[in-house]
Amino acid sequence: MELISMGKAAKEAAFQLATASTAQKNQALAIIADELEANAEDILAANAKDIEQGREAGLTEALLDRLLLNPERLTGIANDVRNVISLNDPVGSELDSKVLENGMSLSRRRVPLGVVGVIYEARPNVTIDIAALCLKTGNASILRGGKETFFSNMELVKVIQSALAKAGLPAASVQYIEKPDRELVSQLLKLDDYVDMIIPRGGAGLHKMCKENSTIPVIIGGFGISHIFVDESANLAKSLDVVENSKVQRPSACNSLDTLLVHEKVAAEFLPMLAERVADKVALVAEPKAKALLSTAKELRDAGEGDFDTEWLSYTLGVKVVADVHEAVDHMRVHNASHSDAIMTNSLENSEVFINSVGSAAVYVNASTRFTDGAQFGLGAEVAVSTQKLHARGPMGLEELTSYKWVGKANYLPRS
Repeated sequence: MELISMGKAAKEAAFQLATASTAQKNQALAIIADELEANAEDILAANAKDIEQGREAGLTEALLDRLLLNPERLTGIANDVRNVISLNDPVGSELDSKVLENGMSLSRRRVPLGVVGVIYEARPNVTIDIAALCLKTGNASILRGGKETFFSNMELVKVIQSALAKAGLPAASVQYIEKPDRELVSQLLKLDDYVDMIIPRGGAGLHKMCKENSTIPVIIGGFGISHIFVDESANLAKSLDVVENSKVQRPSACNSLDTLLVHEKVAAEFLPMLAERVADKVALVAEPKAKALLSTAKELRDAGEGDFDTEWLSYTLGVKVVADVHEAVDHMRVHNASHSDAIMTNSLENSEVFINSVGSAAVYVNASTRFTDGAQFGLGAEVAVSTQKLHARGPMGLEELTSYKWVGKANYLPRS
């Protein structure tokens, strides 16, 4: 009954948000950003409780890093909200228009999705990202974060709902499921009378559970093995910089590098360079050809079954030597390349083969996989990174949180 009440309140809030002016929505976002900074002490104190409990529960360093808020990250989150204010409001804009032979003017106009349910794990910044993007696009949201972020999320939602009240918008525009009971997630997935879309942000298990149990459309994303292929024509020194950035800049992120594929003609030169560069930071997991060239690595082991299907989210990197771009693509097809993948090359032909063959949501030539991010793409924040092939792909910003309606205008035109 509690979730049904939340669903009803969210649906009513979505009706009001759908007709809210851009100025009113931007005012709410500005207040959220200011209140995040004004309440930084309370937010960070709540986050410290989550970190302490996480350590006691034995969470990995990767998960703790995803959970952590500090003054710099909190300021960054507030600035991301301000960036959303500066973006064009897609609601009400027309995708295209034409005049039919009968004189009717026909167009497609962007509208909010309605109510968005988001289930996510140890990422407190997601709470603000979702709230900001949903508010800007006139969507109400029902959020369910992981138990690891309970104290942080409760404090953040308090800030959001206070800002909504000050802006004259319904508090039910952003609601949070406080109880950690997993049964409530199952109930949310069946709330199709009130919720229009489910977005899970987390591991493969969460996505599988949502796909199998939801009666609401589900946007699948976030999980996927990220690869870099170093081609025989690549500038090896520059490639090494990109590989290092993709792996160590923030290894707990979903767009960090999981598997490095190296062309056999440059492997003998490149892999010892890699071993030296990341020796103090990264554990290498290699197949036999690669392992033979990585003997100077401090942490090195044989790749076992499932290693090339593992999203590491830590300072671990799979390494494999391949014959050419085609073998690299074949490897990626087998091992879930659906998120962010890159080729290092000076060959236009090989770059086009890679771009056209790889089925990932984001494909790069001579650039880090870490660019797959809503802010980096100029979308503001992101509500998720979609790795499916329907409706939205890659970082989901404002436009991906809208649908459209057909609008026909005529002069009292009956259908003959």
